[in-house]
Amino acid sequence: MWQIVSAVFLGWSLGANHTANVFGTAVASRMIRFWTAAIVCAVFVLLGALLQGQAGMATYRAMAGVSLNAAFLVALCSALTITLMTYLKFPVSVSQAVVGSLVSIGLLEGNFHWEVLVKVVICWVGTPLGGMIFAIILYFLVGKFMNGLSLNLFQHDRYLRWCLMVVGGYGAYALGANNVANVTGTFTGPGMLTPFQACLIGGLSIGFGVLTYGKKVIMTVGKEIVRLDGYTAFIVILAEAITVHIYAGIGVPVSTSQAVVGGVMGIGLVKGVSTVNLKRLYQVFYAWVGTPAISFFLLYLMFSRV
Repeated sequence: MWQIVSAVFLGWSLGANHTANVFGTAVASRMIRFWTAAIVCAVFVLLGALLQGQAGMATYRAMAGVSLNAAFLVALCSALTITLMTYLKFPVSVSQAVVGSLVSIGLLEGNFHWEVLVKVVICWVGTPLGGMIFAIILYFLVGKFMNGLSLNLFQHDRYLRWCLMVVGGYGAYALGANNVANVTGTFTGPGMLTPFQACLIGGLSIGFGVLTYGKKVIMTVGKEIVRLDGYTAFIVILAEAITVHIYAGIGVPVSTSQAVVGGVMGIGLVKGVSTVNLKRLYQVFYAWVGTPAISFFLLYLMFSRV
């Protein structure tokens, strides 16, 4: 089944783009070294994919039943779109790229289920809002708890580094659980991959992307929207992980990029809007809009030539 190569390519591009969503703020604030973050991320992504990744597979099967060759095109067009955005250093949504391709193939073949898309789009809107709300709440709750510990500066720094490592592992687990369906979900139809095989291949390919090209987008998330210190980096990662894990339980693949940018925006609101780099934020928003559109038209062009 040679068509699975496009899913591996998509998993690689997802890992390369989404490392920043899990550890970008911690690495950019110099609390954790990149390679330490990358190894932890790759391991926990695979665990999340294997233990909780199957729920999202059903959502994609319900959205549009596709053939093996169509699944190949969906993954290929999504991967090309995400690779382009990674090269441009934009944290974007693999979920949106995949859904853009699925809408295109569904319209061309006449078997798309719009009610499933409505559910997914509602969750997309809720993802950055959830990240922002959780970040604001956690900023004050965790701050109050840490102030009560009466730590000196050395203890505070060491404690925070370990907290970032733990919450980063949790974020990577949530990433694997929620986003592995983006990689191999369209390949779980009749005669293709079993859900376990899809989770294993997807989890490994995401981890490979993390290790080989994950540094590219980190500074966009960690520094170029709102400058973060170690504490606010911890809050953003935790807010993103909680948000994405909730949707993993629901079975709707959502964007870790949107969740983490929502968390960063929450910190920006707490610190004052003047701390937000609005120009960079607008560029990220434009990339979010462009991602499903590019993936949609890429598949349309490729399908018309097959």
